Amino acid sequence: MGKMSGLPSRAAHSVLHFLLFLASFAAAAQASSRSSNQVVRNISTIPESNYGRGGLSHITIAGAVSHGMKEVEVWLQTFSPGSRTPIHRHSCEEVFVVLKGKGTLLLGSSSLKYPGQPEEFSIYSNSTFTVPVNDPHQVWNSDEYEDLQMLVIISRPPVKVVSTDSSSDVYSS
Repeated sequence: MGKMSGLPSRAAHSVLHFLLFLASFAAAAQASSRSSNQVVRNISTIPESNYGRGGLSHITIAGAVSHGMKEVEVWLQTFSPGSRTPIHRHSCEEVFVVLKGKGTLLLGSSSLKYPGQPEEFSIYSNSTFTVPVNDPHQVWNSDEYEDLQMLVIISRPPVKVVSTDSSSDVYSS
């Protein structure tokens, strides 16, 4: 009997089975990855840190290290009355959304040769502000009684922070 036309050869049939195996393996791996990196999470179950700073609560809602994010990272930060970030800068853009409370933003500029003293801005519930790449800044809860809580969205995670305790070191560079 002659070879029937239209039927795949054994080699083509084997390649087809191998490709189907790879596709099912990839789908299983993606499903496994998705179940270990839940799509919907309860914020109250996400680990919290203060990075050694009293009065700070930091929760990475979605990030590079824990969630595989490549373009953005989202934090929930809560500052108790009187607490503040150090004066710092980093190589990413930041967007802040103030959820509750009020405070103060100090913002310097990295684009000027001698930026001088930072500008001071009042921040409050339902306000938003941005911090450009490498601009020195500090956020503090200047309220005596209420927490300051913000969502912070950063570009290019994971972020590397350069901080100093001396405002002249950061604001004058």
